Amino acid sequence: MAIKRKSTVVRTPTSAIRKPSRDLEQFELPVRVTIVRPPAGVKFCMQGRDREELVGQAISTGKDLSFDFSVRVALGGNGPPNFRGPSAHGTPDDRFVYVCSGTLAGQADSCWTRRAKVPLSLITRKLIEQARGKPSSRMEHAFQGQLRMADPCAPV
Repeated sequence: MAIKRKSTVVRTPTSAIRKPSRDLEQFELPVRVTIVRPPAGVKFCMQGRDREELVGQAISTGKDLSFDFSVRVALGGNGPPNFRGPSAHGTPDDRFVYVCSGTLAGQADSCWTRRAKVPLSLITRKLIEQARGKPSSRMEHAFQGQLRMADPCAPV
């Protein structure tokens, strides 16, 4: 479902110019993504606007690893929130952030090549409204740092 913006159309002899509605509320929302028990010695980072923009690179010690960032949230009408910013990827209805590891995080000598897609759609309007009432609050999401599949770095 697409978010529809109210707009005003001003007709000119050569074109129509759309002006976005002023009732679209926008603000920054702090978010923390935590990788639970990531493999030690593997580099992790957030992906920025494209695959080359690697943000917050860190090598895991095996302890939980967190990334703090913010997304710009647009709330309009009764539709779902639209998350924007350099870390937000996907369509307005299906926004997510990428957490890269191993070679995708810039660790050329790693046998790990992974990219986790962390959905922002789990952050509902209700959760946003609750968080906005508390200035020091943020949205948090945690996921396991190791899959149940075989370790790609294990000797064969």
